[in-house]
Amino acid sequence: MSDEHRPDDQAPDQAPDEAPEHAPEEPTQPLAGWSPQPEPHPEQPVEPGPEQSVEPEPSVQPDGQAYGMVADPPPDEPAPAPRVPQAEQPRPYEPAAPTVPFAPAGSGPAYFGPGPGPYGGQPGYGQPGPYGQPDYLQQGGPTRTRKLPLWVWPAVAALALLVGILGGLAGGALQDQLASNRGTVDNGLEGVRTQTAAPLDADNGSVPAVAQALLPSTVQIVAAFGGEDGGATGSGFVLDREGHVVTNNHVVASAAADDGAITVIDHEGVRHEATVVGRSAVYDLAVLDVDGAESLEPAALGASQVLRVGDSVIAFGAPLGLSQTVTSGIVSALNRPVTTSGESDDESSYINAVQTDAAINPGNSGGPLVNLAGEVVGVNSAIATNGGSSGEAGNIGVGFAIPIEQVRTTVDQILRTGEAEYPVIGAQVRTGGETDAAGATITEVMPDTPAARAGLEKDDVITAVDDQPVSDGIALIVAIRTHLPGETVEMSVVRGGEEQVVEVELDGKVG
Repeated sequence: MSDEHRPDDQAPDQAPDEAPEHAPEEPTQPLAGWSPQPEPHPEQPVEPGPEQSVEPEPSVQPDGQAYGMVADPPPDEPAPAPRVPQAEQPRPYEPAAPTVPFAPAGSGPAYFGPGPGPYGGQPGYGQPGPYGQPDYLQQGGPTRTRKLPLWVWPAVAALALLVGILGGLAGGALQDQLASNRGTVDNGLEGVRTQTAAPLDADNGSVPAVAQALLPSTVQIVAAFGGEDGGATGSGFVLDREGHVVTNNHVVASAAADDGAITVIDHEGVRHEATVVGRSAVYDLAVLDVDGAESLEPAALGASQVLRVGDSVIAFGAPLGLSQTVTSGIVSALNRPVTTSGESDDESSYINAVQTDAAINPGNSGGPLVNLAGEVVGVNSAIATNGGSSGEAGNIGVGFAIPIEQVRTTVDQILRTGEAEYPVIGAQVRTGGETDAAGATITEVMPDTPAARAGLEKDDVITAVDDQPVSDGIALIVAIRTHLPGETVEMSVVRGGEEQVVEVELDGKVG
């Protein structure tokens, strides 16, 4: 006989159709993994679902025997409420994420937002349904949280440490760069607040009015020289409301090279510390960043190209250390080629100068030369002596100022990058002992330079740059340096007694 028909499967003292005295009709505690299912809609047939294997949770009875369900409670005690599996209970600190409830077939669209729910008009997700459980537990089942592997946390910590180190290095490099380029402005002169309007009318004829207008914009500069504090003195003027001051390079060159102290003294005698933003030896210009000078009044910038010989001009500065000094004179000449020799050609200053008889002495260097409208038309730079042009001898009535057009160009470059560029052609010219030939004689042409590409040769004589006549080597250098790197100029060249015109595209060099 097969096993399924053995009578031994029945209890010996109990009839097959007789139930035990205390056997419950259904378990009072749910099996592990079992959850109550919603009653089917009266008008909707129940579709069979996939079979699930449920393993009863064993429990130990007082007599030590293990059964597949929890023992029945004593008859006199009420049956405990159905136990909800712990995995299905929403945590008080982390609500289970609701899944989208599905309405029974044929009952209308599914419920996706606030308002009456699909069961009994309860508002919103997670409201109690007909079986005491939130809708999303009844419809979607428990939500399980996936645990991260243990190796993730050390990796995250290492990544955070690496990001912190790289961020610190990048921040330090950026701070060093900003410190090295202190005072620079991305947009140059367009990025600072300069004075655009002249303080006086163009037909003003009063020197005292000009003096009153410009003295608040003029400063005295005391700088270290040769390692000695205060060894150099000069002048300058306030460029903008950001605290920039313009002066001559030769006033602060030694202090800049040795990291020496630079002090700016304003018109009220207040002393300010200053640092060099940038400087150009070939144009003899420098820009300073002055602490606490933002409240000083900027000077208005004019134009030297409209000057005529004989026009009145006023020089401001601190000659011989005498601050707030004003001298007046006239324009003696325009476009005067002037050079001040340095230790090398790159340190020599070549100026297409405004010449004036206004008294200029050592200490005036860097101060403004101003027209009667109160506009700066030049920067005092050098004076003529019996031994030539110098900034160290006394005044004999011949002084030179850098035209304000050149000042604008160089200062704009310094504000943008901290340095200035000047144009070159890649040829050497004779600057002394000129022959009878009027012009600048080329002594050497370097290979792969603008001069070589233009076809210039040794012993060529350049007589003009564009429409500006050239009388000697210094005049040629000055004429070239009134242009910008990248520009193309026309040069009139005499070779073998014949004149020709060549085009030269200027190269650039920092200095």
